[in-house]
Amino acid sequence: MKTILLPTDFSENSWNAIKYALKFFEGSTCTFYLLHVNTLSYAITEDSYYMDTEDLIEKTFIKPSKLQLRKILKRISQEFPVNKNHHFFILTDYGFFIDSIRKHVDEKKIDMIIMGTKGATGLKKLIVGSNAADVIKKVKCTTLIVPENATFTNLNEIAFPTDYFLTYGVNLLKPIYEIIEMHHPSLRVVHIGHKHEKFNLSQQDNKDLIQDYFSNFEVRFYNLTNESVEDAIECFVQSRDINMIAMVAKNLNYFQQILFHSKVEEISYHTNIPFLVIHE
Repeated sequence: MKTILLPTDFSENSWNAIKYALKFFEGSTCTFYLLHVNTLSYAITEDSYYMDTEDLIEKTFIKPSKLQLRKILKRISQEFPVNKNHHFFILTDYGFFIDSIRKHVDEKKIDMIIMGTKGATGLKKLIVGSNAADVIKKVKCTTLIVPENATFTNLNEIAFPTDYFLTYGVNLLKPIYEIIEMHHPSLRVVHIGHKHEKFNLSQQDNKDLIQDYFSNFEVRFYNLTNESVEDAIECFVQSRDINMIAMVAKNLNYFQQILFHSKVEEISYHTNIPFLVIHE
């Protein structure tokens, strides 16, 4: 049984991520935890003079959050057929967002976090929003980031950008393996480098390991020449039927260039292609 954490801020893009998660795991036995985290930055109000802090938190945060989470459960029951393999629980918390995520990942033995992002927001125009960016950088749990315009369809191809410098252990690649077992997409391993660049022995060993590990599935390797990782990925995604981009969080050389840069207006995949980020 998979345990899935679904953080929500009650926005439509977080609802979109919930929909994606339910369809993604439609054929699997899962426990879903719907989590809303409140911050306490404005918790102390004039009312605090007339009630203790716990009562204030319960009245101001916990009860309204539980009510909203129950509305999501009702919406799920109305828009999705009953799935006996899916079980739902609601969680409310207050404090720092990342601290709460980490706590529940540990306590509930979470296998995957699935959360939505509205994409380019704020002055930096990051590909993913700040909460999603913090989760994939600071929480060591496989995370699926679902952009605002992403809709679940049959997975045909997963792009896996890599520079082959990272040694891939079985546990690190396991989330990709399980997704391929579940949905039967082809895996497209993409290396982006300079002209006439040759792999060293370590890179070749890591490439061979990937090939051996996924030998039971359809996997193809591509070497693209481009000075810009994000431009190369954009062209690759546009030229193929890519439904997901998988990356290893530790591989910052690719990870940051694809997700954390300011060229939002020049790329399109950030609004409709989910990102799977895996941790050691």
